[in-house]
Amino acid sequence: MCLHIFKEATMSRATLSGLGALAAVVAASCGGGNQDDAGQEAVLGAKGRQTALAAQGRQVFRFETFGDEAKWTDTLRMHEVIAAAVDPTTALSVGLKVDADALPQGVKNGIAKGRIDLTSPATTVALLKMDAVVGLKGTVETVAGVDRLVRVGITCALCHSTVDNSFAPGIGKRLDGWPNRDLNVGAIIALSPAVGSAEKDVLNGWGKGKYDPRHNIDGLNKPVVIPPAYGLAGIHRITFTGDGEDIAYWNRYVAVTQMGGQGSFSDPRLPLSITNGTEDLVSDKLPALQAYQLTLTAPPAPAGSFDTVAAARGKAVFDGRGQCASCHAGALFTDANSRLHPPADSVVEPETPSYAARSATRQYRTSPLKGLWQHPPYFHDGSAATAEDVAATYNAKRSLGLTPQEISDLAHYLKSL
Repeated sequence: MCLHIFKEATMSRATLSGLGALAAVVAASCGGGNQDDAGQEAVLGAKGRQTALAAQGRQVFRFETFGDEAKWTDTLRMHEVIAAAVDPTTALSVGLKVDADALPQGVKNGIAKGRIDLTSPATTVALLKMDAVVGLKGTVETVAGVDRLVRVGITCALCHSTVDNSFAPGIGKRLDGWPNRDLNVGAIIALSPAVGSAEKDVLNGWGKGKYDPRHNIDGLNKPVVIPPAYGLAGIHRITFTGDGEDIAYWNRYVAVTQMGGQGSFSDPRLPLSITNGTEDLVSDKLPALQAYQLTLTAPPAPAGSFDTVAAARGKAVFDGRGQCASCHAGALFTDANSRLHPPADSVVEPETPSYAARSATRQYRTSPLKGLWQHPPYFHDGSAATAEDVAATYNAKRSLGLTPQEISDLAHYLKSL
């Protein structure tokens, strides 16, 4: 992999911002016309280009496979599994989602009135042909009037999007960046005829909303919850262990080592160096993908989902006796930009195997808290089912001496963020 390609693909937010500012200065100093007007036009032009880049990134996030059909079709043969046995009812039961906006009105009417068979794999193939299954990209050929699924791949949206269920459970408008905590990735992969029985047992043990992004690298088994991909703007370390200082680091890792995309990933700290195929289909997509992810904001807590009076008291606990603000600091509720923490700082550790020990940093970052209400369970291993469990665990593990009322108030504050 060429170093200059990697550097361009992982260009930081600060660099992009600096280029925009530099363009404004250069345009204003070239003479001709009002310098203030020229500078303003340059800034507006830079914003326009960034908006266009983000729009391109949305397409990448939703529909780009990076050529990972080589893994999901050629190796795992998932197109055969889907065509033979995965009807929409089964697909929804393992957490796959359907984009209602991709469905023609006639199809919606047919589903609503029971005229479309949701127990037929042929219906799943039809949905794939319409690009309606969130995170799956299928190639469908029509032979003698019959649609046949010939290739299938996955996209970022598989794990990091869900739907609002506005049409039916599992069918609605896309919610990009929201982790799909209904998705049973392990059970889906275990359907592959290329996976052995021992490995199927491991994968089927992961459960909904969990995935181990190291398992196929080191052979160990410690699934973590699928994290949100929203609220990342301004945060330089975006994974549980803060391996890279830019979103593009993790996007490259996932695209190549997990999705099976065609390209390269290398990190001597792991140590790991992987190249899939002979053509790089990843690098030139990363800047746009990152630009889109940085537009995804954490969803505000729904009205009535927490007690406002209790939350106000809970903020005092958060800032004071709870000692939360010492790490969940500032407007971003994390100190990840300035430091990482040893495994002993995690209330989940010691664990076997240690998730941090399998990472590049061998440490943990402090998770940001905005939008926390949306993605239970909590901690990287999902061991806290509720915000109340989070507060109670910290109280016990850190010997904080909080009262039951303070624990409850703190939980309401966390749910308000």
